[in-house]
Amino acid sequence: MKVVADTSVWINYFEGVASSETDIPDQSLSNDTVVLGDIVLMETLQGIKNERQFQKTTKYLQATEQVQMLNPNLAVEYAVYYRILRGKGITIRKSNDVIIAGYCINQKLPLLQSDRDFKPFEEYFGLEVV
Repeated sequence: MKVVADTSVWINYFEGVASSETDIPDQSLSNDTVVLGDIVLMETLQGIKNERQFQKTTKYLQATEQVQMLNPNLAVEYAVYYRILRGKGITIRKSNDVIIAGYCINQKLPLLQSDRDFKPFEEYFGLEVV
């Protein structure tokens, strides 16, 4: 089964944080089941300060299946998710999390994550989290 790995997991993975979430990218990369969204790729790479580490991480992540998570039609759909949650008094801190969750919901793919902002998507929209 394919899984989308969130930025929170990749950052911990590359920082060597041992957890059940960071074990999965290693296993998934070996059998081509991890999906990397363009938004996640950008978020993961933009925080790397060292040029050598940036190049190494970029090469490593390019071995994954990469997907486009946003287009004009999806932008409208994802905005609806955000508005529904705001109507319930829930504010998602980062628009990128709305895009990532929306993509996973739309594609019916589980999200490997360690970020509390995905909980409302799980509760109200059926996002499957790992």
